Amino acid sequence: MASKEYTLDEIAQHNKEGDVWIVVDAKVYDVSKFANLHPGGANVLYAESVAGKDATQVFFGLHRHEVLLRPQYKRLQIGTVQGQKEQIRAPAPGELSRVPYGEPTWLSKGYFSPYYSDNHRKFQTAVREFFTTVVQPESVKCEESGKKISQEVVDKMAQTNIIAMRLGPGRHLKGRTLMGGIVKSEEFDYFHEAIIHAELARVSSRAVVDGLLAGLVIGLPPVLNYGTPELYEKVVPDALAGKKYVALAISEAFAGSDVGGLQTTAVRDGDYWVITGTKKWITNGTFADYFTTGCKTETGFTVILIERGPGVSTKPIKTAYSSVAGTAFVTFDKVRVPVSNTLGQVGAGMSVILSNFNHERWMVSATSLSAQRLVVEESLKWSTQRIVFGKPLTAQPVIRAKLANMISRVEACQNWFENITHQMNKMSYKEQSDKLAGPIGLLKQFISRSGRETAEDATQIFGGRAITVTGMGKFIENYHRTSGFDAILAGAEDVLADLGVRQALKKMPRDARL
Repeated sequence: MASKEYTLDEIAQHNKEGDVWIVVDAKVYDVSKFANLHPGGANVLYAESVAGKDATQVFFGLHRHEVLLRPQYKRLQIGTVQGQKEQIRAPAPGELSRVPYGEPTWLSKGYFSPYYSDNHRKFQTAVREFFTTVVQPESVKCEESGKKISQEVVDKMAQTNIIAMRLGPGRHLKGRTLMGGIVKSEEFDYFHEAIIHAELARVSSRAVVDGLLAGLVIGLPPVLNYGTPELYEKVVPDALAGKKYVALAISEAFAGSDVGGLQTTAVRDGDYWVITGTKKWITNGTFADYFTTGCKTETGFTVILIERGPGVSTKPIKTAYSSVAGTAFVTFDKVRVPVSNTLGQVGAGMSVILSNFNHERWMVSATSLSAQRLVVEESLKWSTQRIVFGKPLTAQPVIRAKLANMISRVEACQNWFENITHQMNKMSYKEQSDKLAGPIGLLKQFISRSGRETAEDATQIFGGRAITVTGMGKFIENYHRTSGFDAILAGAEDVLADLGVRQALKKMPRDARL
């Protein structure tokens, strides 16, 4: 039984083929029958430094701690080492990381922040526990399979109103119970929302972050803000309940950042629009029920909500990240759509889309920042447990220099992000549109560029493990492969950098001189 205790001398007797015991973190494992099934071959377990020995250091140089928690390996434990206690344990759901810089300052013991209240901290604990227990297992499964997130998980997100909260503060939250009543709808602010995005990114790959209804987060606000009361009642309740899915359909093969170059047309025919065209790289498009669509009309650019039906077809696009995101090529073939589905004024679609961009770019910044911080945490863990030339990786000055750069970048990103979020809390929607479009554009391009630099540094720290899909470096491999999505989606880095500068130049005082 696993409760039996053994001395190190007793364990040392089991050190040959057919009879092999090992010790990992004070636990004794009988791997005699497992040896031939070992993914790395039986000889790894027969090595002189492993068989019949305390192989803790060797184990953690090859495997993540989660391996010991899997049922097929957990059952190999036959006891513990006499006089020793387990030192390494899995974090409890909702628990904070104790790794330096593994959490933002406001969550680090002994540090302070002017932005967050006790309610934010209580909210963060509940959200992390939810994502760890409900979303993370599904995230792992769907990242690998490429299948859509299950309706069961979507339903649980809807029950806690996480779907609604991801759209930020607003009238759509009125009367809703948020995270079991932890925060009142009228007290919910952008820091609460930022917590949701951050915790989602901690447990999800970049593709799963998008697959968990990112299309709704960016595609539903135009309906909230510009749709008729009748359209609102038809679409919004079901969308926030997770019963219907929404995608934002703007980008085309013909035009990406150049929204004015779109080729999809909407021609008026009585009380209907007849819409023809294609859209490309549409997040959640493969399973969306509604498409918030940018169209060319006789009087200019117009946004129209198109319901999936006759004339609407979608097919998946294979990209660098998992198909769980539902990235699609969408075709509209003479689709008839009621004119009442027009969002905003005909010909004034640019203002509808531009008003939506700030929140979308801020959201991408939030998830990108959280993933980047997790890369820092993983790199600190690995560089202290990986032994090279008889010493931890951290004994190498070049590794410490990379870690210093990674830490500096993520902390700079965090502080700028929190400053922008504070401004959002203090400004009206109109003020945000006027004052924050440029700063948010600059923030997003800074965070995404920092993330890709950090991905490169982490890859060098993990070496070959960083280019292996499974194992010790699996998170680094995925992040390195997909961090470029943050540099493109919601606006390419160069375009956003230019936007930020142009917005600043518009506000330059006429009398400013050296």
